[in-house]
Amino acid sequence: MIKNQSHITVFEHDRIHIDRGNNRITPSQLKALQQFYGENGVPYFDLIHNGIKFNEYVGVLMVGKTTIEILPKADKDLETKDWRKVLIGMLHAVGLFEIHTPSSTSLDLRANSILELYFELFVCELEYLLHGGLIKKYRKTSGNLNSLKGSIYFPKHINSNLIHKERFFVNYSIYDKEHIFHQILFKSLKLLQRINCNIKLQSRITTLLLDFPEMPDLKVSENTFNRLIYDRKSSKYKNSIEIARLLLLNYHPDIKVGTNDVLALIFDMNYLWERFVYSSLRKYKVAGNTVTAQNTKDFWKPTIGYNSKMKPDIVINKDKDNCIVLDTKWKNIKQSNPSPNDLRQMYVYMKYYNAKRVALVYPNSESSIKSGLFFKETDSELSSNNCSLISIGVMEDIKQWQTKIYEQINDW
Repeated sequence: MIKNQSHITVFEHDRIHIDRGNNRITPSQLKALQQFYGENGVPYFDLIHNGIKFNEYVGVLMVGKTTIEILPKADKDLETKDWRKVLIGMLHAVGLFEIHTPSSTSLDLRANSILELYFELFVCELEYLLHGGLIKKYRKTSGNLNSLKGSIYFPKHINSNLIHKERFFVNYSIYDKEHIFHQILFKSLKLLQRINCNIKLQSRITTLLLDFPEMPDLKVSENTFNRLIYDRKSSKYKNSIEIARLLLLNYHPDIKVGTNDVLALIFDMNYLWERFVYSSLRKYKVAGNTVTAQNTKDFWKPTIGYNSKMKPDIVINKDKDNCIVLDTKWKNIKQSNPSPNDLRQMYVYMKYYNAKRVALVYPNSESSIKSGLFFKETDSELSSNNCSLISIGVMEDIKQWQTKIYEQINDW
């Protein structure tokens, strides 16, 4: 584990305490994380005596002014800085680091954390939007005007204008920049001004606040973002809105004390590995082959209620003679066998998808393929049904790593 003044770097499954270890959090920070954990808990970490234990999630927890960066840990052989580069590359490959502006190539990959990179992505996106011009939209409003526009709202008109006959209380539409897209972005920009600790970025945030039109405050929830409708003009806002969603919905202010707000920007490493393998196979697939993710199939129907479904991670050439089913697992099993549950799962996939081959796909320090046969159901003899274990060596160069993933699975 590595630490600097206000930045702690750990790996998934590591622990942090208030009273021991090289990296420590303060009692008030632990209390803030305990409040964030709540009665229902969060999947990112577990509470332990005088500390927390991280799970198979990676990303950033910001507690007050301290940033805790959680990096993946498929193997101890790679240094911390390399794992940061690997994580950023994987996020970019699966589309979680999309950006409009050409300056994205100059993003500082040596930033202190994934959080700072997302801050910079958001700033770059807003600079891009301002440079291209902010869009206007119609919004409904009302007021007591000296000229007639829109439609008269008679109840208010009669009450307000018994004396002032020259005025009209009307409902009308305004075509301007005050709409929900800009309200979300402005709220996110104000949040960045509060929590950002990067001095270089702070000047750009200040400039944006001077240039961006001030908006009324907006109370946001998941439903706020789900209701957004993009058209041809507003489609360029998608990237910035998605980052704003991440920041606003994962920000938990410390209401009681006000000094240890929590921002959680966390990714499930199992899901990220699955998407990364899938995107690598899709990137290089040849014509005639199909690659699908999370393909569902019914396998049990209760007398009352919904069917139970199976959902393998990746299916190649579904319903064809050369069908292959892959299940990705973000763990390093080294020389040991997979868990019986994983093997049973692969056996069921083979039967229900009529797959020619099935395999469990793992990260590792070196690449290898190990195969094994299932036993027959009726006796103790081996069948011809094969389940392979594909270990893929981690590489810092993400493009090379994606090529390697495709070639290794394709050659298998």
